[in-house]
Amino acid sequence: MLYKTYRELDRRVKQAASHDAICLRFMAVPGVGPIAALTFRAAVDDPARFTSSRTVAAHFGLTPRRYQPGETDNPGRTSKAGDSDVRATLYAAANAMMMRSVASSEIKSWGLRLMRRKGRRRAVVAVARKLAVIMHRMWADNTEFRHRALEAAV
Repeated sequence: MLYKTYRELDRRVKQAASHDAICLRFMAVPGVGPIAALTFRAAVDDPARFTSSRTVAAHFGLTPRRYQPGETDNPGRTSKAGDSDVRATLYAAANAMMMRSVASSEIKSWGLRLMRRKGRRRAVVAVARKLAVIMHRMWADNTEFRHRALEAAV
């Protein structure tokens, strides 16, 4: 009975995401599935609300908290401001991109390099922050995700 209910809910989520052009565009990003696409779309609602794509990550609490009393500057853990469900979904999408996805992209290779230097958790949070920025920019500009960088014009 429980499994039947799960399958029905999964079918409904996939159907809702596949009938939305913006969610389909988001799902072209490696690691972003129907749940992440629908969650981000519902949370942002209108891309014009944000003046800059960089502020989207801060809105969901994916930026480091700062402690600056006087002359010291101590960056801390993530601020955890905003919607925790969206933050968790972006983190899961970034984790899927880095650990499970076979598709290569510049974000994944950047995250893997960062993982060697800073550790897995910090790298996944950084990739989640980048995913939020990229997904907002894709929505605002009506563009598609590029898996590889454009070759430099010679």
